[in-house]
Amino acid sequence: MRQIVIIGGVAGGMSAATRLRRLDPDASIIVVERSSYVSYANCGLPYFIGGVISKKQDLLLQTPESLNIRFNLDVRTLSEVIGIDRNAKNVAVRDLVTQEDYLLNYDQLILSPGAQPVVPPIPGIERALTLRTVEDVARIVKAVEDGPKSAVVIGGGFIGIETAENLRHRGIHTSLVEALDQVLSPLDSEMAMLVQNELISHKVNLYLGQGVAAVHDDRVELTNGDQIEAELVMLAIGVRPDTRLAKLAGLEVGARGGIVTNNYNQTSDPSIYAIGDAAEKIDALDGTASLVPLANIANRQGRVSADHILGRETRWVPTIGTAIVKVFDLTVAATGWNEKRLRAAGRDFLAIHAHPNSHAGYYPGAMGMALKILVDPDTNLIMGAQAVGRKGVDKRIDVIATAMRAGLQAQDLADLELAYAPPFGSAKDPINMLGYIADNLASGFSKSIQWNEVQERVDGGALLVDVRTEGEFSAGHIPNSLNVPVDELRERLDEISGDEIIIYCQVGIRGHTAASLLRGYGYDAANLDGGYQTWINSPAAITEDSFV
Repeated sequence: MRQIVIIGGVAGGMSAATRLRRLDPDASIIVVERSSYVSYANCGLPYFIGGVISKKQDLLLQTPESLNIRFNLDVRTLSEVIGIDRNAKNVAVRDLVTQEDYLLNYDQLILSPGAQPVVPPIPGIERALTLRTVEDVARIVKAVEDGPKSAVVIGGGFIGIETAENLRHRGIHTSLVEALDQVLSPLDSEMAMLVQNELISHKVNLYLGQGVAAVHDDRVELTNGDQIEAELVMLAIGVRPDTRLAKLAGLEVGARGGIVTNNYNQTSDPSIYAIGDAAEKIDALDGTASLVPLANIANRQGRVSADHILGRETRWVPTIGTAIVKVFDLTVAATGWNEKRLRAAGRDFLAIHAHPNSHAGYYPGAMGMALKILVDPDTNLIMGAQAVGRKGVDKRIDVIATAMRAGLQAQDLADLELAYAPPFGSAKDPINMLGYIADNLASGFSKSIQWNEVQERVDGGALLVDVRTEGEFSAGHIPNSLNVPVDELRERLDEISGDEIIIYCQVGIRGHTAASLLRGYGYDAANLDGGYQTWINSPAAITEDSFV
């Protein structure tokens, strides 16, 4: 009888185990898990801290007993694998309760140890709490229930943001420290600004571009000397693959720090598979190794490994890294690459911004959102997307992620037949609008510039024209703009002169109309992509003190 040992449960390990059982009713399947819990919703842990999820039991998906009854799995919690003998094909297991060691033989071994929180060598950092397991969240909840008045969260990524939000739900005065100059590094700066404004509006104090010098008993000291009161300190600066066992066994570990695997999740030893956060993935855009610690990828890798072990045909799928996070009343999502990563790789790209409503504007409850896609100018393939808004963000980023997986060009978004009724969308869905913009740019009918190009163009002699109403212009505008409302443009063409004309409106729609009109009259006119709304939420606006 085949014996398969799986090291680690949760998403990847349990997906592999249950898939194996569904395919083979007789195989011996043993899951070894060093914590007390083998199947739980780790993505829900921050919301248990905040009391949004009130019962710990709601986070526990399966127990060793339920898994044995339903799937005849041998699940051993509080057991740690301390060594792998590849020649003998066995693992050494330590029972963490009795401290007794024993050997388990395997025909195939699946490594699903996950990742470990990054803990930098900062004086006093041992006081900081990390969030990774159910045991971690129990310690944090106990600390929160002790009634701290102040907390510092170190790290502005997904977990750090979720933790800060849930500490605020508990009424704790919360500060967030991030060494980068923005939160949520998958976002570009003008999109991250929307998230930062939301955090500030909910009284989260932001310290961006600052590292932590030391953690003291009652405060956190920053590298610039600032002191932040902190009865509670949370550390959430990221995770690294847990490759300890892989290295002990002499398995290949890649330059990114994860276990190297092939298309079937086999390691450098064909009898050993690696899945989940511990394993490197292949990026869909450039084919290089990447680390993407996402549960859906771990689940799929568990299934693929099980299928391959039992001789079934599998499909190899590279990753595009689609992720989403709730930030108070905002939904923030991203897929693929952002501008920073594209620039670092020397890749050309075209950025397209849009600010549509979540559904038809005439139906009550419509809310605006910010959408951005990044397009390869040579192939018109979508290389990445970002979305921030209060409603409808999730389904838009999912459509774009699906389009990327299908290899659709950006203009193909215009042709997608998406569900429409006034409470749910628009006749021209936000996704369709991105496609129309992409089609206009690809065909040469339209020309656009980005928020970070405005000042350089104006300094070079370009005329900046605001085609909004006088009231909108008075409420706030880009410095050195000439206000000519779009409906007056034909009658005021004599005011428009120069070798280059940059048009902008609030979100880009009226600007497109005005720029098209001017090009028809022979002007070299470009529309500011995303309009004033993109510019005002960008770093360019922060450096200006002359806009209203």
